[in-house]
Amino acid sequence: MKRWIRTTNGQGLVKDHTLAEIKELDAGTWFNEKYPEYAKPEYKGLQVPTLEEVLEEFGHEAKYYIETKSPEVYPGMEEKLLETLDKHGLIGDEVPSDQVLIQSFSPASLQKLHKLNPDLSLVQLLWYTSSATISDAELDTYKQYAMGLGMNHTQIDQAYVEKVRSHGFEIHPYTVNEKEDMKKLIDLGVTGMFTNFPDRLEDLLTASNNVDDDDDRDEDGEDTEDGEES
Repeated sequence: MKRWIRTTNGQGLVKDHTLAEIKELDAGTWFNEKYPEYAKPEYKGLQVPTLEEVLEEFGHEAKYYIETKSPEVYPGMEEKLLETLDKHGLIGDEVPSDQVLIQSFSPASLQKLHKLNPDLSLVQLLWYTSSATISDAELDTYKQYAMGLGMNHTQIDQAYVEKVRSHGFEIHPYTVNEKEDMKKLIDLGVTGMFTNFPDRLEDLLTASNNVDDDDDRDEDGEDTEDGEES
């Protein structure tokens, strides 16, 4: 059950209100106040979008990472989700497997989705309160329906990442906002991550690619520090 207050000016539980009531809320002013460096006047008064509206706005060419939240509170969520994705041509034999990823903390929700459509790319979300460990039995169970795992990044280490990847999983930790943590996770070998600051991650990846390009040129003997060929 999700609270409005985190991302709007409303209070109470989403499940207790109609879509029309939720549409009356201001979903942008809080962002301007919390992140003034990213603030824009047009964010004030933004409405909460439906999935349908998001898909209509960004179209078939975009990629989507969707989470089924509190599926036990909203019966039929999975069927409605697939109906909406199918309507927009985002599932099917002609759609790339990475076009839409669906994640959830609920194994039952993901298992239901897998049963409805075995070709879906599903990610099992996990939460650890101490250093993360995972058994072969757990990985075998997740492998029956999921292609990836996502977990809180602060609890994982090299051994965990290597074990998850050795079983053929993608690994997408969350929520990684500091460049130091981003670099650490990249070095550990994660295949993706969630962040509230994609610009920071993009800067880090760009800088890393530039360093790799410089190293390649040095090894090929094309460039040296003084600008002469070796």
